[in-house]
Amino acid sequence: MPAAHQFSSVTASAHSSLGAPMGMVFQIAGSSSKILIDAARLAVLAQSDDPCIAMAGQVGSQVKMRVGNCWLVASVRAMALDQASQGIVADIDFLGEGDEEKLTGRIYRFRRGVTRYPTPGTDIFPVSGLDMKQIYAADDRAHVQIGTVYPTTDTRAALYVDSMLGKHFALLGSTGTGKSTSAALILHRICDLSPQGHIVMIDPHGEYGAAFTGNGAVYDVSNLALPYWLMNFEEHCEVFVTSQGADRTVDSDILAKCLLAARSKNRLAESIGRLTVDSPIPYMLSDLTTILQNEMGKLDKGTNSLPYMRLKTKIDEIKADPRYSFMFSGMLVADTMQDFIAKIFRLPSNGKPISIIDVSAMPSDITSVVVSVLSRLVFDYAIWARDEPQRPILLVCEEAHRYIPNSTVGAGQAVRKILERIAKEGRKYGVSLGLITQRPSDLAEGVLSQCGTIISMRLNNDRDQAFVKAAMPEGARGFLDSIPALRNREAIICGEGVAVPIRVSLDNLEEHRRPASSDPSFTELWRQTGGEIDILDRTITRWRSQGR
Repeated sequence: MPAAHQFSSVTASAHSSLGAPMGMVFQIAGSSSKILIDAARLAVLAQSDDPCIAMAGQVGSQVKMRVGNCWLVASVRAMALDQASQGIVADIDFLGEGDEEKLTGRIYRFRRGVTRYPTPGTDIFPVSGLDMKQIYAADDRAHVQIGTVYPTTDTRAALYVDSMLGKHFALLGSTGTGKSTSAALILHRICDLSPQGHIVMIDPHGEYGAAFTGNGAVYDVSNLALPYWLMNFEEHCEVFVTSQGADRTVDSDILAKCLLAARSKNRLAESIGRLTVDSPIPYMLSDLTTILQNEMGKLDKGTNSLPYMRLKTKIDEIKADPRYSFMFSGMLVADTMQDFIAKIFRLPSNGKPISIIDVSAMPSDITSVVVSVLSRLVFDYAIWARDEPQRPILLVCEEAHRYIPNSTVGAGQAVRKILERIAKEGRKYGVSLGLITQRPSDLAEGVLSQCGTIISMRLNNDRDQAFVKAAMPEGARGFLDSIPALRNREAIICGEGVAVPIRVSLDNLEEHRRPASSDPSFTELWRQTGGEIDILDRTITRWRSQGR
């Protein structure tokens, strides 16, 4: 049948309110179907002043079709020329449906999901800018606006906070795509919406402190004061046990026995029915080394003195190293657990709902333990506070692939286990996890699929793109193909936090709310000279004193 006849089956009323159709449904197959588009009609639509209509039929654009008194909306995923009809065959993914406004024929009351499918031959029309406003209009749920829906300039993109945080979220993007600024934008909007919230953010590069000076508290090696006795047994082993293989098992058994004895010396232990090595009871490091020394001197010990010496030497070494004083200081023996948790979890928040934990100046060999302790405290607090009025906590991990790697060998297994557990079980207890990473393919398998909302900026690596596509819902496939082509500060968002998958151009963030993550201008900075001796003097002083 000639193409001209194929595209003429449209009623007079549709012509008057919508113009001629741009094509028809060609094949129906569940979530993914095919349409046939009139190439000549596309050329006419491309001249429209409405950017949405001008883009009609392109990959990533939306089209609509009438079924009964409803409009079905679909996203164009792929296109190919059909030699037989001289038209264009396009693959589409259905997004949802909306009612038809009788006077104008436009969409209103849009909702996700499709209850009725069109039949082959159903006319296809472009989605207008006014339709887009209805499709992406925010409903009554609590939400924040973070940008504009592509390709419009005035349709606002809404993130539904309860849905996004209730099922975890992930923010992904290659270096230089504006990932840090986007993370700051989303967190600022959430803080503005909920100034009495409770957010803990792990900052491995020290860049977010500058962004949240007005509505957050920043903690680093100078003021964190994390008591070492809050570590559980597994975290103690990561710090104090240096041996491998069979020797590690022996050393761990000795440490467990001596650690329990050291904890039991505290008067708090008397009020606890059953003390364990994991109980967060204060103890003195000097008590632990004394107990090790006494056990080493016993004649009936089951091994030689070497394991005891290894443990004692490592503990003494950490006690004497000023780099570890933020955690292993003799000043941190008092029972400050309540004050510490109140400080870190913002209980109460007093209008500053976010804690930025800057771990950039901490020794690299203990960073994963610090993150493990903080993450576990979030989870344990939520478990033991179940009978109290609930205070949900959001834990945000920047550079998440460091802490939840896909490798199950090496150091940092304690932090991997607790973050995986939060990903799987956290929402039951009011703990939300936000993962920010530039290498999603390096994340532990299954963690990304636990994130109900995925915000993907440009990803340049093929493995990362494939990893994200595997984790995203089927209906978003048309959007995913545009991930390598996204501009800076553009993102594809799909999942629980949005009504339907969207491509968003993110808002500009005020200068004083941006993280200190901008790239240096080499050509500009290399023109500057003078004062190098003073710069070196101050830098070396900080270097030698480790920032203190």
